[in-house]
Amino acid sequence: MDFGLVLQTDPPGAATVGLMRRAERNGFRHGWTFDSAVLWQEPFVIHSRILDHTERLVVGPMVTNPATRSWEVTASTFATLNEMYGNRTVCGIGRGDSAMRVAGRRPCTLARLGEAITAIRDLAEGREATVDGTPLRLPWVGESRLPVWMAAYGPKALALAGEVADGVILQLADPYLTSWMAGEVRTAAAAAGRDPAALTVCVAAPAYVTDGTAAGLAHAREQCRWFGGMVGNHVADLVGRYGAHSDVVPEELTAYISGRRGYDYRHHGRAGNPSTDFVPDEIVDRFCLLGPAEDHRAKLRVLRDAGVDQFALYCMHDAREEVIDAYGADVVPALGG
Repeated sequence: MDFGLVLQTDPPGAATVGLMRRAERNGFRHGWTFDSAVLWQEPFVIHSRILDHTERLVVGPMVTNPATRSWEVTASTFATLNEMYGNRTVCGIGRGDSAMRVAGRRPCTLARLGEAITAIRDLAEGREATVDGTPLRLPWVGESRLPVWMAAYGPKALALAGEVADGVILQLADPYLTSWMAGEVRTAAAAAGRDPAALTVCVAAPAYVTDGTAAGLAHAREQCRWFGGMVGNHVADLVGRYGAHSDVVPEELTAYISGRRGYDYRHHGRAGNPSTDFVPDEIVDRFCLLGPAEDHRAKLRVLRDAGVDQFALYCMHDAREEVIDAYGADVVPALGG
């Protein structure tokens, strides 16, 4: 199992670079950042610095979207980084949540996202692609390679990921839901004539290593409760599309948002988010990795057996350095490879 670190690009940018260097020293292989232009600093500027200050880390957004940047600009950015640093990028992409909604726009359609995935990958790898009806090619691109991983929750999005993406990003660490989602992706890949085993499955969720006490667990839950609220934005979209009780979306995913009363993106992805008071402890425990290091190892083994290739650790809490180091000492050596 590979390991990734996910950060928001809060200023100063040097702090993000420093944490990514720390992650690489601790055996992490991927470095991810959020991508919302209004809420945080420009990630690709910081990605260039991360790549320059690390040796092996593969870097990308978790996640960008097809609307806030034109497709040829996105592809050119990745191809430039690859030329400079040797194919050490990955494109995480989705419909757009915070980046779009903060700017007063709706997330992209799945059809638009599917077109963008193919076009961005083709352009970044030197092939011709059609963008809004115009054939384009970046003539200077050489040996650039860009895997594109799609973030998904619902059945249509999971199917699209299986049909066109190189990997899927599942933003929760619940073993049952992960198994269901990975199965949906791989079934769609097989139906499209692709090799299901060739798709990378990445689970992204907060992790907080505790001392094993009840007080430590309670603190970890409060530091990570924001994640249930963030996931709830996507779940609310699914409930709006399929209803609260659906044959195609498990209630293990949808039931907990019944008390949701909106969401304030000013606190997006941050501990203490006031929009997440509806998230119960059970959801925090299911969706995140909390407790002593041995509990993390046990849950990650279950996820690995469910077909997960990478665990990407959201590190938006008050123990970032401590958790990165704890993973480097007690988790990555046991499961990495």
